Amino acid sequence: MSNTRRAALPVTLHADDELLTIQEVADLVRVPVATLRYWRHLGTGPRSFRIGRSVRYWRTEVFAWLDDQASSDRQSVV
Repeated sequence: MSNTRRAALPVTLHADDELLTIQEVADLVRVPVATLRYWRHLGTGPRSFRIGRSVRYWRTEVFAWLDDQASSDRQSVV
């Protein structure tokens, strides 16, 4: 009887998530692509990453960033 163990697969946070292009995020957020590029440069926009030469965004992270923007806007008004 062999005592073999299967390697545990890493938990992938975005297993059921969708990757979005910079154009798709720009359309979703309703800002120009240049604005997303500028936010990316400043580090203030939704979290993004590169796959080769392309910039990609996780859909859930874009919506989380939007929620954060909305909640921080409400806090600044009060």
